[in-house]
Amino acid sequence: MVCHAGGSVCESPCRDSRPRHRTPRSHLTSEPFHGTIHCNTRYIVNNSNGDRGQHWEAQIRKGSLELAILASLWHSRLYGLEILRSLSEKSQLDVAEGTLYPILSRLKAEGLLQSEWVEAEAGHPRKYYWLTAPGRRRAREMAESWHTFAASLADLVQPLLGGKQR
Repeated sequence: MVCHAGGSVCESPCRDSRPRHRTPRSHLTSEPFHGTIHCNTRYIVNNSNGDRGQHWEAQIRKGSLELAILASLWHSRLYGLEILRSLSEKSQLDVAEGTLYPILSRLKAEGLLQSEWVEAEAGHPRKYYWLTAPGRRRAREMAESWHTFAASLADLVQPLLGGKQR
Protein backbone atom coordinates (compact mmCIF):
# COMPACT_ATOMS: atom_id res chain seq x y z
CA MET A 1 0.00 0.00 0.00
CA VAL A 2 1.17 3.46 -0.77
CA CYS A 3 0.24 6.49 1.24
CA HIS A 4 -0.34 10.10 0.15
CA ALA A 5 1.88 9.80 -2.88
CA GLY A 6 -1.04 8.45 -4.88
CA GLY A 7 -1.71 5.22 -3.05
CA SER A 8 -4.16 3.38 -0.87
CA VAL A 9 -5.45 3.68 2.68
CA CYS A 10 -3.27 4.81 5.56
CA GLU A 11 -3.79 2.01 8.09
CA SER A 12 -1.81 3.34 10.99
CA PRO A 13 -1.14 6.72 12.52
CA CYS A 14 0.49 8.70 9.77
CA ARG A 15 3.25 11.20 10.31
CA ASP A 16 1.81 13.23 7.48
CA SER A 17 -0.76 15.84 8.53
CA ARG A 18 -2.94 15.37 5.45
CA PRO A 19 -6.26 13.54 6.06
CA ARG A 20 -6.52 9.83 5.34
CA HIS A 21 -7.86 8.93 1.95
CA ARG A 22 -8.91 5.89 -0.01
CA THR A 23 -8.01 4.85 -3.51
CA PRO A 24 -10.51 2.52 -5.19
CA ARG A 25 -9.30 -1.08 -5.16
CA SER A 26 -9.57 -1.21 -8.94
CA HIS A 27 -6.57 1.13 -9.12
CA LEU A 28 -4.38 -1.08 -6.94
CA THR A 29 -1.93 -3.30 -8.79
CA SER A 30 0.32 -6.16 -7.85
CA GLU A 31 3.26 -4.37 -9.48
CA PRO A 32 6.24 -3.83 -7.17
CA PHE A 33 6.34 -0.39 -5.60
CA HIS A 34 9.61 1.48 -5.86
CA GLY A 35 9.43 4.69 -3.88
CA THR A 36 8.94 6.18 -0.48
CA ILE A 37 6.22 5.13 1.91
CA HIS A 38 5.31 8.25 3.85
CA CYS A 39 3.57 6.65 6.81
CA ASN A 40 3.67 3.56 9.00
CA THR A 41 1.64 1.49 6.54
CA ARG A 42 1.32 -2.25 7.25
CA TYR A 43 2.34 -4.48 4.36
CA ILE A 44 3.34 -8.06 3.74
CA VAL A 45 6.71 -8.93 2.31
CA ASN A 46 7.72 -12.42 1.26
CA ASN A 47 11.30 -13.46 1.87
CA SER A 48 13.47 -13.36 -1.23
CA ASN A 49 12.78 -17.08 -1.72
CA GLY A 50 9.00 -16.57 -1.48
CA ASP A 51 8.73 -18.33 1.91
CA ARG A 52 5.40 -17.73 3.62
CA GLY A 53 6.27 -19.60 6.79
CA GLN A 54 3.88 -22.27 8.01
CA HIS A 55 0.75 -20.63 6.53
CA TRP A 56 0.30 -23.52 4.07
CA GLU A 57 -0.15 -26.02 6.90
CA ALA A 58 -2.94 -23.94 8.46
CA GLN A 59 -4.66 -23.78 5.06
CA ILE A 60 -4.55 -27.58 4.72
CA ARG A 61 -6.06 -27.98 8.18
CA LYS A 62 -8.81 -25.44 7.48
CA GLY A 63 -9.63 -27.16 4.20
CA SER A 64 -10.02 -30.54 5.88
CA LEU A 65 -12.03 -29.35 8.88
CA GLU A 66 -15.53 -29.94 7.49
CA LEU A 67 -14.64 -33.51 6.50
CA ALA A 68 -13.08 -34.11 9.92
CA ILE A 69 -16.20 -32.84 11.71
CA LEU A 70 -18.51 -35.02 9.61
CA ALA A 71 -16.21 -38.02 10.11
CA SER A 72 -16.18 -37.51 13.89
CA LEU A 73 -19.98 -37.86 13.85
CA TRP A 74 -20.00 -40.98 11.66
CA HIS A 75 -20.45 -43.52 14.49
CA SER A 76 -22.37 -41.63 17.13
CA ARG A 77 -24.03 -38.48 18.36
CA LEU A 78 -21.61 -36.09 20.02
CA TYR A 79 -21.87 -32.76 21.77
CA GLY A 80 -19.51 -29.89 20.94
CA LEU A 81 -16.76 -30.62 23.46
CA GLU A 82 -16.71 -34.29 22.43
CA ILE A 83 -16.31 -33.24 18.80
CA LEU A 84 -13.40 -30.97 19.75
CA ARG A 85 -11.75 -33.80 21.72
CA SER A 86 -12.26 -36.25 18.86
CA LEU A 87 -10.71 -33.85 16.35
CA SER A 88 -7.74 -33.23 18.61
CA GLU A 89 -7.09 -36.87 19.54
CA LYS A 90 -7.79 -38.56 16.21
CA SER A 91 -6.63 -36.00 13.67
CA GLN A 92 -4.37 -33.55 15.52
CA LEU A 93 -6.80 -30.76 14.64
CA ASP A 94 -6.90 -28.43 17.62
CA VAL A 95 -9.96 -26.32 16.92
CA ALA A 96 -11.33 -23.44 18.96
CA GLU A 97 -14.98 -23.47 20.00
CA GLY A 98 -15.38 -20.21 18.10
CA THR A 99 -14.41 -22.06 14.93
CA LEU A 100 -16.39 -25.25 15.54
CA TYR A 101 -19.85 -23.91 16.36
CA PRO A 102 -20.29 -21.72 13.26
CA ILE A 103 -19.35 -24.71 11.10
CA LEU A 104 -21.82 -26.95 12.97
CA SER A 105 -24.49 -24.29 12.51
CA ARG A 106 -23.79 -24.06 8.77
CA LEU A 107 -23.80 -27.85 8.36
CA LYS A 108 -27.12 -27.99 10.19
CA ALA A 109 -28.56 -25.23 7.95
CA GLU A 110 -27.43 -27.24 4.92
CA GLY A 111 -29.37 -30.25 6.24
CA LEU A 112 -26.25 -32.33 6.86
CA LEU A 113 -26.65 -32.42 10.65
CA GLN A 114 -29.41 -32.46 13.18
CA SER A 115 -29.09 -31.41 16.78
CA GLU A 116 -30.94 -31.70 20.04
CA TRP A 117 -30.50 -30.24 23.51
CA VAL A 118 -30.21 -32.95 26.16
CA GLU A 119 -30.35 -32.38 29.90
CA ALA A 120 -27.19 -33.65 31.56
CA GLU A 121 -27.33 -35.52 34.85
CA ALA A 122 -24.73 -33.16 36.22
CA GLY A 123 -24.10 -29.69 34.89
CA HIS A 124 -25.76 -27.83 32.07
CA PRO A 125 -27.68 -29.15 29.05
CA ARG A 126 -25.63 -30.25 26.06
CA LYS A 127 -26.42 -29.89 22.39
CA TYR A 128 -25.82 -33.19 20.60
CA TYR A 129 -25.19 -33.37 16.86
CA TRP A 130 -25.57 -36.26 14.45
CA LEU A 131 -25.44 -36.86 10.71
CA THR A 132 -28.58 -36.87 8.59
CA ALA A 133 -28.83 -39.14 5.53
CA PRO A 134 -27.59 -36.29 3.27
CA GLY A 135 -24.82 -35.66 5.79
CA ARG A 136 -23.72 -39.28 5.60
CA ARG A 137 -23.70 -39.09 1.79
CA ARG A 138 -21.65 -35.87 1.88
CA ALA A 139 -19.20 -37.34 4.40
CA ARG A 140 -18.71 -40.44 2.23
CA GLU A 141 -18.23 -38.34 -0.95
CA MET A 142 -15.75 -36.07 0.79
CA ALA A 143 -13.86 -39.03 2.27
CA GLU A 144 -13.58 -40.70 -1.15
CA SER A 145 -12.38 -37.49 -2.73
CA TRP A 146 -9.90 -36.87 0.10
CA HIS A 147 -8.58 -40.43 -0.11
CA THR A 148 -7.98 -40.17 -3.87
CA PHE A 149 -6.34 -36.77 -3.55
CA ALA A 150 -4.15 -37.75 -0.56
CA ALA A 151 -2.97 -40.95 -2.28
CA SER A 152 -2.03 -39.03 -5.44
CA LEU A 153 -0.23 -36.36 -3.47
CA ALA A 154 1.58 -38.99 -1.40
CA ASP A 155 2.88 -40.59 -4.60
CA LEU A 156 4.03 -37.18 -5.83
CA VAL A 157 5.91 -36.24 -2.65
CA GLN A 158 7.38 -39.70 -2.00
CA PRO A 159 10.74 -38.80 -3.61
CA LEU A 160 11.05 -35.79 -1.29
CA LEU A 161 10.89 -38.05 1.73
CA GLY A 162 13.98 -39.97 0.71
CA GLY A 163 12.20 -43.28 0.26
CA LYS A 164 10.37 -43.25 3.59
CA GLN A 165 7.13 -45.20 3.34
CA ARG A 166 3.82 -43.69 4.43
